[in-house]
Amino acid sequence: MAQPVVLLVEDEPAQREVLAYNLEAEGFVVQRATNGEEALELVSEAAPDLILLDWMMPHVSGLEVCRRLKLRPETRGIPIIMLSARSEEVDRVRGLETGADDYVIKPYSVVELMARLRAQLRRVRPATLGLALEWQDIRLDPETHRVTRAGEVLKLGPTEFRLLSTLLEKPGRVFSREQLLDRVWGRDIYVDSRTVDVHVGRLRKALCAFGGDDPLRTVRGAGYALG
Repeated sequence: MAQPVVLLVEDEPAQREVLAYNLEAEGFVVQRATNGEEALELVSEAAPDLILLDWMMPHVSGLEVCRRLKLRPETRGIPIIMLSARSEEVDRVRGLETGADDYVIKPYSVVELMARLRAQLRRVRPATLGLALEWQDIRLDPETHRVTRAGEVLKLGPTEFRLLSTLLEKPGRVFSREQLLDRVWGRDIYVDSRTVDVHVGRLRKALCAFGGDDPLRTVRGAGYALG
């Protein structure tokens, strides 16, 4: 399963590198941005799983970056943790009302920040933290790498397992082929988008091995969804 990607937006080099070091030590893939414009550009190229966003930056502030991302349907679901030295209640309220999912005051404990980060990821990418996923009669356990449907153990290849895990995290959501390639194969690996179709076909076959309706939905011109 592809590691969670965290976009770290911090203009102060020392703080940026210390945070990046701790994130990588925890197993996250870290993208770095030194200002708001660069952050917006990176998100438009490939959406991260979570954004750590400094408020006080030149030109485009973290608050404005947050506002823009939360206005766009394609990026509003990305968790944003705002980092700021502004500790007044009015500032915290302003950050949260702009759309930030959490607000952490500098100086902060790295241990606490990691706990808050994991809490946000648990909401949007639970399988990456080892949490079991369930939908109707399908259950996937990332710790034991075991998938069952109606109590029957299914045989899935590693790619089909990652594909199902991604779809289970957001039942009903339509994932494009490009989004599935990023989540399942990783951002740095080139795979033809039609490869997704092949593995979706294999996943369908595995899910229906013991009967039952096909839970996967093909949305013409858009992608695939579970349910």
